[in-house]
Amino acid sequence: MKDDMVDFLNLKRLPARLTTPQTAMLLGFPEHDIPVIVRANLLKPLGNPVPNATKYFAASEIEGVAKDRVWLTKATKAIYGHWAQQNLTRKSLTPAAESNRLSSLN
Repeated sequence: MKDDMVDFLNLKRLPARLTTPQTAMLLGFPEHDIPVIVRANLLKPLGNPVPNATKYFAASEIEGVAKDRVWLTKATKAIYGHWAQQNLTRKSLTPAAESNRLSSLN
């Protein structure tokens, strides 16, 4: 584990606002999955940030959902669904996959 991650996780009190990397660290998800969870309406950033702005999350909310098995299951399913769709899209765009699909139909 990186030293900064260990230091952050060992804080006696979390800051009220957490950045995306801090949120990911506390939830145990990779940082790139946090936007997927936000798009699935399972997390809401503070305020109404524009798409390219730094997103902040309420530490109290993050601590709450981190202890909620039902929420964690929903978030995990949303991530699985997102990456399954991404992989399906990538496969459908490759010429080799298309020719394999057509040859299997004959």
